[in-house]
Amino acid sequence: MPHTTEPPSRTSLPGLNVLLVIVRYLIIFLVAFGLFGVILLVAGKDPMLAIRDTFSSTLGSAYGFSEVIVKMIPLIFTAIAVALPSRVGLINVGAEGQLYVGAWLATWGALTFAPLPSWILLPLMMVLGMIGGGLWAFIPAFFCARGLVNETITTLLMNYVAPSVVTFFIYGPWRSPFNSLYPQTVDFVPAARLPTFFGTRVHLGLILALVLLVLYWFILKYTRWGLEMRAIGGNPQAARRNGIPLTLYIVVVMCLGGAIAGLAGMSEISGIHGRLRPGFSPGFGYVGFLISWLSGGNPIGILVMSFVVALISSGGDILQINQGLPFAVVNILLAITLFVVLARPALLVKGKSA
Repeated sequence: MPHTTEPPSRTSLPGLNVLLVIVRYLIIFLVAFGLFGVILLVAGKDPMLAIRDTFSSTLGSAYGFSEVIVKMIPLIFTAIAVALPSRVGLINVGAEGQLYVGAWLATWGALTFAPLPSWILLPLMMVLGMIGGGLWAFIPAFFCARGLVNETITTLLMNYVAPSVVTFFIYGPWRSPFNSLYPQTVDFVPAARLPTFFGTRVHLGLILALVLLVLYWFILKYTRWGLEMRAIGGNPQAARRNGIPLTLYIVVVMCLGGAIAGLAGMSEISGIHGRLRPGFSPGFGYVGFLISWLSGGNPIGILVMSFVVALISSGGDILQINQGLPFAVVNILLAITLFVVLARPALLVKGKSA
């Protein structure tokens, strides 16, 4: 019999798969910017100048690039916090609230245990942040596991409760007596601040986020837990018949997602603000949900889309100054990106049927 050579499978070419994922999101990015340019042109603005200003202010200097990375850090955390529960079919819209509660409990640790050295205090704050986010996620997970309330509703509604709890403590027992104009806690001691790199605001949270992203990929792809999670997400009834404990997975995975979002809150207040203040998150949890959805939970997609969204967000400030545009243009560009992703499956179906 003649010898036949089988074509290489997709799994045998991981480098090619990664390249294809990056190219896919690059095309989405370029198409979205092209449509955004059309909107600017209709509004009487110069689209090429606006796009040039966006890239020159973000990628054209070391400072601009570092600020993009700073904005990307919490987005990676919150995107993983949404993507992980989605593997078992859960929709976690509550990363914003979990982030706030994680920051709140980490702040309690920073204020209570301020005399501790940094090598003890920082890990303690990380653990407290994860506990806070995990406990906040446990409430909707419990109700979902009991079949009482859909987790989408409870996680969304609890997003409005968490900032109010944090604001109560900031205006009340934790308010700094040294700043009467702006309500906030006292400044954290240096031992409670995450270290930064190369004289920029990029902090240790970047390493933590990337490590979690690698763990997320490894667990889903190479472990029994990942296989069982995918089985639950694909067909929960079949998974139950095969002895997979659905209730346990629902509670544990949702709490892990909340813990990751809580770690995002800890890294933000410790690495950037150095104190707890109202509104320290401009919606990182909601944007993380969008990134997770746009990427389909793919780890490379989460990384790429987090960078793209951070780039768009950073460029929005420059567009306000140079082009006289409102900051809402950032939301417009993000919405266009979402529409491009939504249109892609329909285009593929039409292409196959043609």
